[in-house]
Amino acid sequence: MKFPVKYKAILFSAVLLATSLTSCKKMLDEENLSGITDETLYTTPKGFETLVNAAYSYQRWWYGKERGFNMGETGTDLWTNGAGDVYPDLTTYQNLQATNGALQEAWANFYKAINVCNAGIARIGNSGMDQALQVQRTAEFRFLRAFYYYHIVEMWGGVHLTTEETVGVLTEAKKSSVDDFYNLIIEDLRFAADNLARTATDYGRATKPAAEAFLARVYLTRGMDAEASTLAKKVISDYGFGLLPNYADLWKMANIQNNEVVYAVNYSSNLNDNDKQDDNVYPDGDNRGSNSAHMLFLMKYDDQPGVIRSLEYGRPFNRYQPSRYLLYLFDENIDSRFEASFQNVWYCNQPNASSRPPGMNVGDTAVFISKYTIPTSVRATKNYTIYDDGDIYNADGSSKNRLRYISLKKFMDNTRGSINEAQSVRDAFVIRLAEMYLIVAEAEFKLGNNVEAATYLNAIRARAAKEGREQDMNISASDVSLDFILEERAREFAGEQLRWFDLKRTGKLKENLQKYNPHGYIYFRDYHLLRPIPQNQLDAVTNKSDFTQNAGYQ
Repeated sequence: MKFPVKYKAILFSAVLLATSLTSCKKMLDEENLSGITDETLYTTPKGFETLVNAAYSYQRWWYGKERGFNMGETGTDLWTNGAGDVYPDLTTYQNLQATNGALQEAWANFYKAINVCNAGIARIGNSGMDQALQVQRTAEFRFLRAFYYYHIVEMWGGVHLTTEETVGVLTEAKKSSVDDFYNLIIEDLRFAADNLARTATDYGRATKPAAEAFLARVYLTRGMDAEASTLAKKVISDYGFGLLPNYADLWKMANIQNNEVVYAVNYSSNLNDNDKQDDNVYPDGDNRGSNSAHMLFLMKYDDQPGVIRSLEYGRPFNRYQPSRYLLYLFDENIDSRFEASFQNVWYCNQPNASSRPPGMNVGDTAVFISKYTIPTSVRATKNYTIYDDGDIYNADGSSKNRLRYISLKKFMDNTRGSINEAQSVRDAFVIRLAEMYLIVAEAEFKLGNNVEAATYLNAIRARAAKEGREQDMNISASDVSLDFILEERAREFAGEQLRWFDLKRTGKLKENLQKYNPHGYIYFRDYHLLRPIPQNQLDAVTNKSDFTQNAGYQ
């Protein structure tokens, strides 16, 4: 689905109403030369569609974005900070405060999105659309409102909840219970599931199976295990989705719209359609329209002998380093997901022979990183650079080299226009069918049905097995545990903005940090299960005694 790029006149009113929850300061100072206002624009079907598109567009701020990765993946057992990490306080919890810029922007953008959704739901009766389309668009707004509120309540707990459009400046905020949030989220998703179409010709729009899949995730989060299992099974069986036979095929740029994707945030192949920067609608700029994932997990490779920066190897932002624990979760001899997910060899691409190590030719191995120990005697026989486990990690799993490490390659994009292009047109997968299998497994395990849990785990593991190793990947009911399910989710979804939510849902965040991420555990406190409410929000409200900071934060 393409979103309009320039909203100078069209979305002036929508943005104004969307910003009023974020602070008391004026967000826009622009004359509306067209004379178009929300009172006239949103009374035509064409005009109203711009409001629908705006509600979708805020997903692009979270999925495929650095701030979303810092909040959804780091600060867990799977990642520590690379040398280039911009938000180490989120990655390690050290001195995490309400002034953190990523949290401030997440809060502001989620509430802008909520207000657009509330406005759309309230105004659709005057849109001029026929009744059937009004129901469809209302269901989309309610799906999106549930999406944004899920992220808000999981990160900040019982904060401000409203279903009313805010016009003008709001100076008071209230605190609602977590139960109130989830009652609304579930109600919205049930409405969406009942009223959305099974498919969408406009790729990226919410559908009935997307609503059911997201609701299954919510049910699992709320401990409604029977409901989660039933709904996830329905998504698996009723809509024609299927696991791709080859895990590696999921990540090919030519295959990003595939039969395993239940819901995705899409990016246009025309970079101008991706809202890279629009000072009126997105005053923060920052390549908002691009998918940044391709840069964030790459080690610094382009200063190594024999290797120069290339489209194939990507632009290394060096933000996130895999934990030793994550790497050792894979048995790469039988599980194809390690090779499909990670890069540990860089081949010589230096055209200048005088700049290459002696005897090295283009195409030869230039850098090799092993998660195992490489003896000195072996290193002495090689003309390429070697880093091994002992070069990168200390004995306790903590990092001692944040520049060189095995890199996550899932999100690479060799279709970019140049080696320094920051924008990627890769779609961001929000829900893959594989998640439904793992939701069933977790729910059935918690219901005491280990045999059924193993069956659904084995479906995922069979797809991941290397050719001829299917039996080696097969598990029995006695192998199933919550820890094993979380390990399987790590192998399947590493980097896909799910891990922090997974560990919080299962009550394993603190425990797994202690076991597997010394950098995070040192500073982690129980109150870090919620994020600090942004300071600029607390400063803006006038009822400061009622709307207070989350416990534990100053």
